[in-house]
Amino acid sequence: MNRTVPVPTQSSLAPDYSDASSEAAFSIDFERYLAEARSLRYWIAAILALAFIAALLATVLSTKLYRANARIEVSQLASNVTDIDPLENESQVSERQYLNTQYELLTSRFMADRVIEAGNLTRDAQFLDAFGVTEEEVDLESAVQEILVDNITINAVSQSALVDIYFSSASPELSATVANLWAEEFIAANYEKRFGQNIEAREYLNQQIDELRQALSASEKALVDYARSNEILVLDATSNGASAAQGGQTLIASDLLALNEALAQATADRIAAQASASSGEFPANDPRNQIKARLVQEEAQLAQLRSNFGPEYPALKEKQIVVNALRESIYAEANAALAAARQREDRLRAQVEEKKSRFVSEQGRGIQYGILKRDVDTNRQLYDNLLQRVKGLEASGAGQNNIKLIDYAETPDRPYSPSLIINLLVGIMGGLLVSAMVVYLRTLIGSTIRDPAEVRRRLELALLGTIPRVRDQENVLDELGRRSSEFSEAYQSARTNVSFLTPSGAPKRLMLTSTVPAEGKSMSALALATSFARLGQRTLLVDADLRNSRLLQTLDIEDYKRTGLTGILSGEDTTLADERIAVEEFGFDFVPIGYSPPNPVELLAGERFARLLDQAVSEYDQVIVDGPPMLSLSDAVELSRAVDGIVYVVEANRLKIRAIENGLNRLRSAGAQVFGAILTKIDEDSVAYGYGYGYGYGYGSNAKGQDDAAPATA
Repeated sequence: MNRTVPVPTQSSLAPDYSDASSEAAFSIDFERYLAEARSLRYWIAAILALAFIAALLATVLSTKLYRANARIEVSQLASNVTDIDPLENESQVSERQYLNTQYELLTSRFMADRVIEAGNLTRDAQFLDAFGVTEEEVDLESAVQEILVDNITINAVSQSALVDIYFSSASPELSATVANLWAEEFIAANYEKRFGQNIEAREYLNQQIDELRQALSASEKALVDYARSNEILVLDATSNGASAAQGGQTLIASDLLALNEALAQATADRIAAQASASSGEFPANDPRNQIKARLVQEEAQLAQLRSNFGPEYPALKEKQIVVNALRESIYAEANAALAAARQREDRLRAQVEEKKSRFVSEQGRGIQYGILKRDVDTNRQLYDNLLQRVKGLEASGAGQNNIKLIDYAETPDRPYSPSLIINLLVGIMGGLLVSAMVVYLRTLIGSTIRDPAEVRRRLELALLGTIPRVRDQENVLDELGRRSSEFSEAYQSARTNVSFLTPSGAPKRLMLTSTVPAEGKSMSALALATSFARLGQRTLLVDADLRNSRLLQTLDIEDYKRTGLTGILSGEDTTLADERIAVEEFGFDFVPIGYSPPNPVELLAGERFARLLDQAVSEYDQVIVDGPPMLSLSDAVELSRAVDGIVYVVEANRLKIRAIENGLNRLRSAGAQVFGAILTKIDEDSVAYGYGYGYGYGYGSNAKGQDDAAPATA
């Protein structure tokens, strides 16, 4: 039964390169790195072993370090227990900025200097011995400062205001001591920063208060001495200083004031007595009003008697005597009161005049007294103000510190470094990093074709076949002759792909070339010719590598004495029929080169080779040309003009991609049609690289431990 097999066109076999460049640019070829790592597995194992040993040695030889931890609390704001404004306003900063500032201060050289001074570390033998520092250092303080800064560590506890202060050294007691010193000095420095100006101001004011106290004492003594020497008695002090002595009310001034008041009253009494004497009217509470009332009563009775009796009536006369007596009594009392009032007024006036003269004399002395009194008042006011200010500063200076010590550092009982686990992890990570660098550099430097997929991705060629490496090179022809072998089946697959290169099948005139010799080019040409011959096609293999051909040796043809291809191209009297020989073992005809000419390029550049191929195509179904390698020569370029297309042979994991690309670019620049590539000599590493052939066999079937043979036939 006949079966029609659809024949793909060239475009169906040609790879799609529309996104190849972008894929290569943005993808990481992990499989290639894995393959390189596998090939360098012994080196990687050695690197990891060295890293492991180095970690162990570092752990054993390193000095044991002890780390102590003191914990403090850092609050952003501290409460003020007084209502007195601080000398310097709190800066309004964010909590994050404030805490970051405190963290930087904790690790500053400023703190190191404070700790050095507080602990006298430059003279501390335990500290100097722990860090191997001698007192003969040129700059001992700077050396100690560097040690402190290098060995102090600050760790802020997450989501809290707590900060851990760590210090590490070879002495556990020293680590705890320095950690506690660091915490205490930081708290003290913060207190001085917040209230330091108050403290300085308080010291200054205390000094001023001492001076004012002495000045006040001296001025008070001068005032008292002056008042005693001048018999100035101050009865009371006035707030405004307005008095006879401009500083207080003296005794003379007080007496004069009292006498003035008494004189005014005496004058008023005298005027009242004089008015009463003339008018007979007395004040309501005056005892003479009783006499006056009796007089009125007696006069009323006298008037009644006169109306009833005559003047000589005895009762009338007696009543007249009583009335007269009462009148005389009232007059005498009024005159006596008036005289007494006048006498008292005169006496008081005399006393006032006397006191006035004494007061005027005292006023001259009171001016100096007032000056001394004002000096005393001024000094006392300044003293009171400064004393009040000092008390306020003391109250303000008693504010709470916003940094507190939570936990003192305790002496550690075991070292924290070196840690065997950490050192091993670091060593292994370092070994892995070095191994990764080695793999990367190896991949970067050895940028070769290992993965069959790279033929399409990197070279932009269709992959026509993948040929395994034959380890036993002496039996390579036996492997090719045995149709069930991996080697033979791989070339049969390649021949199948070649048959689909054009709509009419395989190109009639097909040349194989490579970048350099010994890539498996000649063996590939021989194998393809064999595979075509097995299909029953008349096949001709032409050896066109005029510089270094090995096909005669490969086919074990020793008695060939004709001129071969060189004779045909040089114009000698020979034809294709004369020079070809039949290779019965593989079923194809073969045209050797004959002898190596001195001018291969000139022979290949002429038209005779193209006419030879035209003649061969008329007689054969398939013509395979084993062309020369590209190198830096133009032999293959000249041959490319006479063939229908080229199959490029690439040895796996040998040449850099750049060299292969240069050879392909030369062919393409000459207008040659490169149909695809055959990847040869694929070993087990390439299979592990992720490529499987799907033919039911693996390339790792040969016994392990067997050395790789030399490259297949060139």
